[in-house]
Amino acid sequence: MDMQKIARYADFIRRSFKANDDVRDSRLAYPDGIRSICDIKYSDKDILNVLDIYYPAVEQPTYKTIVNIHGGAYVYGDKERYKFYCMYLASKGFAVVNFSYRLAPESPYPAALEDVNSVFHFIADNYTQYKFDIENVFEAGDSAGAQLAAQYVAILTNDKYRQHFNFNIPEIKIKGCLLNCGMYDLKKQFETGAKNKKMFQAYFQGREGEYADHLLTLEAVNENFPPSYIMTAYYDFLRDDGVEFAEILKKNGVKYSFRMFGDETTQDMSHVFHLNIRTNEAKLCNDEECEFLFSL
Repeated sequence: MDMQKIARYADFIRRSFKANDDVRDSRLAYPDGIRSICDIKYSDKDILNVLDIYYPAVEQPTYKTIVNIHGGAYVYGDKERYKFYCMYLASKGFAVVNFSYRLAPESPYPAALEDVNSVFHFIADNYTQYKFDIENVFEAGDSAGAQLAAQYVAILTNDKYRQHFNFNIPEIKIKGCLLNCGMYDLKKQFETGAKNKKMFQAYFQGREGEYADHLLTLEAVNENFPPSYIMTAYYDFLRDDGVEFAEILKKNGVKYSFRMFGDETTQDMSHVFHLNIRTNEAKLCNDEECEFLFSL
C-alpha cells in the first residue's frame, strides 16, 4: 500500500473540506446565552482527545445530553468545525458534548471508535460534575460519524457482536440516536469497492480482513438498538444507505423516524446540509430531531 498516496489523499480532503466549512461558518457568532466548558481532556491517548460541553441558557439541575460524533471521511474534522451546529442543539435545551477524535491515516481503525468509547466513559464517570442526565443520553453523528455512531451502539446492544471488540464498555445506556447522511454498511463498501476506495485505504490500511467481524454492523442490529431518527436528503450521495438502514430498524422492530429532505428541484439539499445552520432547511431538520429526542 502506497502510504504517500494515502497521505496526499488525506491532505486533499482536509484542504477542500476546510475551505467549504470556512465558507459555511463565516461570520457566524456564538448564540446568546449558551454556556460552554472547553478543551476538557477525555483520554490520554492523543493531544486530539479533548471535548467541549455546551449548555442552554436556562440552568437546570441536570440536562438531557447529546454526544455528537463528527464526520469527515475518517481523515478530517474536529470539534471546532462542529461548534456552531452543537451550540444550536444546545439552544434547544440539551447539554451537548462536542469532541475531537484521532484521524486516519495517522491513527487508523479502530482508533476513532476507541475514542468514541472513551468519551462515553467520560460521561459515565463524570455525569454528576457536568450535570449530565445519565438516564437521557443521546448520540448524534453525520456521514462517517453516523457510521461510527451506529457501530458503537451495535457494540453496546448486541452481546455477540461486542465479543469481537477488546473494549471496556462503560455503564451507560444510549436512549436515542440521530443518524444523519450516514454510510452504515462497511462490509458492502469493501465488497463493491470503488466509490470510497481511498477513504477506506486511509482508514483500514489493508487490515480490513483482520477486522472482518467488525464490518458486520448491519447484521448486529437487533431489537435492542435505541430509537433513531434517520435523516438523508434527495441529493445526498449516501441517500440509499439511509433508506437501507431505516428498513433494517423496521425489520427489527426498532422505533425510528425516517426523513428525506428535498426533491429533484432542491439541489442545495445534499450531504450534511443540516450543518449549515444559516439555512431554514437545516433549522427545520435540527428542530425536528430535537423534538424526536424529547419525545423518547
